[in-house]
Amino acid sequence: MCAACASWPLHPRAWPPNPVPKVKQGVEMSTITLVRHGQANTTARDEADYDRLSALGHRQAEWLGDHLRHTREHYSRVYTGSLTRHRETAASMGFDADAAVDARLNELEFFTLAHALQAEHGVPLPATREDFVGYMPRLMQAWADGRIEGAPESFASFEKRISDALAEIAGGHGPALIVTSGGLIGMAVRQVMGLGIAAYAQTAIAIMNTSVHRLHPIGDALALTQFNAVPHLDRPERQFAQTHL
Repeated sequence: MCAACASWPLHPRAWPPNPVPKVKQGVEMSTITLVRHGQANTTARDEADYDRLSALGHRQAEWLGDHLRHTREHYSRVYTGSLTRHRETAASMGFDADAAVDARLNELEFFTLAHALQAEHGVPLPATREDFVGYMPRLMQAWADGRIEGAPESFASFEKRISDALAEIAGGHGPALIVTSGGLIGMAVRQVMGLGIAAYAQTAIAIMNTSVHRLHPIGDALALTQFNAVPHLDRPERQFAQTHL
C-alpha cells in the first residue's frame, strides 16, 4: 500500500446501509440477475477514457451471451445503465434489442472521486493493483463521510438511486437482467447483506468482468443467491479472461 493511502484514516464506525430494496406491499417480487460489463480500457485515468470495452471485453460478453442462450436462461426484461460499456456489453451478449436504458444503473464516478480526493487531501491515485486494494475502502469511507467536496453525487444519493431502481425492477413482471458495473453490484450486495463500508469496498473490488450475480425474492425482500459466477470463463482455455480490471 502507498504511504499516502496508509495514512488516510479508515473511520471506525460503520455507515448505516440503506434498507433492503422492497416493493409495495402486496406486489410480487421478481428475480434480478446482475452482470458486470466486460473489460474496459484498463489504461484510462478518467471517466471518459475508461468508458469503452476492450477487445477482450467484447469477447467476454459474447461468451456470456452464448452461455445464457445455451442454458436457456429466460429474461422477460433487460436493463442497462446509460454508459457506453454497459450498452456495448449488452450488444456483444446479443441482449440489446429490447434493453431499457436507465441512468440510475450507472457506476459511481471512481476517477472523479479519486482526483477530488487527491486535490482536496493529497492522497494520490493508486499506482498498482496492490495499492488499489487498500485505497478503495478509504476512498469509499471519505465519500460516505462527506469529506470529498468535489464528489459528483453524495454517497447517500448513490445508495438511494440504486435501492429505488432495484425495487422498481423487482416489482416488474418476470425475471430481469441488468447489465451494469461493479460498484453498483457491490452496493446491491451491501444493501441486501447489510455490509459496512470496508466490506462493501472489498466486495466491489472482487467482482469480475462479465460475472453473474442473482438477487432472489424471499419474503418481502431480495436475497443474494449467486455472486461473481463466471461459468462462461471456466474452461481452461478461457481462464485467462477471468479479469477484474
